[in-house]
Amino acid sequence: MGISTNNNGMLAEINVTPFVDVMLVLLIIFMVTAPLMTQGVEVDLPQTRTVRSLPQDNEHLVLSINDKGEIYLDEYKVGFDELQGHLEKLVKKQNKMLFLRADKNVAYGEVVRVMGEIKAVGIDRLGIVAEPADDKKK
Repeated sequence: MGISTNNNGMLAEINVTPFVDVMLVLLIIFMVTAPLMTQGVEVDLPQTRTVRSLPQDNEHLVLSINDKGEIYLDEYKVGFDELQGHLEKLVKKQNKMLFLRADKNVAYGEVVRVMGEIKAVGIDRLGIVAEPADDKKK
């Protein structure tokens, strides 16, 4: 038989089975954690009776305003001065749907100001995100 060994009796072949096992485990971990990372900014949403879930495709962006008044486009922080430029590039030119998530503690005037910037860019397709109302509070 033609088994070749070197002087100290070890085989010169690489065992790839442990490598494949580690890669499969990493792939499973990535597949489980990737959807959890898309949640974005922590916002305490107002509640309403009729709520539909956000579409799960990549054809939309979420503009969030947290309780400190900070503005985020998906998970990236954006200054109010830069908002029009980013909306023009990322939403208007790519014809995407924009959803607005505002914390319930944000002043109404701040939300209207951001909505004015959205309208100034020429975005007509705007969705407002809320949570379903608790029927126990009646």
